[in-house]
Amino acid sequence: MAEIGIMGGTFDPIHNGHLLLGKQAYTEYALDQIWFMPSGTPPHKKDHIVTGITDRFEMVRLAIEPYPYFICSDFEIKRPGNTYTAHTLKLLHKEYPEHRFYFIIGADSLYQIEKWYHPAEVLTMTTLLVAYREYEKAPCPLKEQIHYLTQQYKADIRLLHCREMDISSEALRNMGAKGKQLFRYVPECVELYIKAHGLYQKA
Repeated sequence: MAEIGIMGGTFDPIHNGHLLLGKQAYTEYALDQIWFMPSGTPPHKKDHIVTGITDRFEMVRLAIEPYPYFICSDFEIKRPGNTYTAHTLKLLHKEYPEHRFYFIIGADSLYQIEKWYHPAEVLTMTTLLVAYREYEKAPCPLKEQIHYLTQQYKADIRLLHCREMDISSEALRNMGAKGKQLFRYVPECVELYIKAHGLYQKA
């Protein structure tokens, strides 16, 4: 049996914060591998155009290449239609019954998780590893939210003690559209790929 961390998302683009979170999960919980799993058709991203999966997948592949314990997985992009976390976890358990999966998320997602598709299934099918961070506008302290979800769903939720980068993929896309340099926030190979393929050049 292997202990596998799952990093899901659009990765549009992948940035150093994603890599930092994956490395912390791998180290803090002694995982065997971290699978970076770009989403195919994310249902919650319909408010803007998402970069094609070929480009997003290649940026992830390039970014994680230096880390032998990181895997770029096409598990979600092979599926047609919207990709929901609940469906992904079900299929992972079916295809890899010998593995134990840990789903890695930011603290902001933990406050929104009851709005996800079939949240009870997500909270009972996997161990959640949550990047520790308090938000001024959060409805309650993070530890209170963890206690509530644990009691409500019998969830297994654990903290990741990781410095989070104060940057988002959306901010990076906006910076790219304005012609700003991204080297402080993404691996060099990703910035070169973005430039070579003209990504994020239109606002």
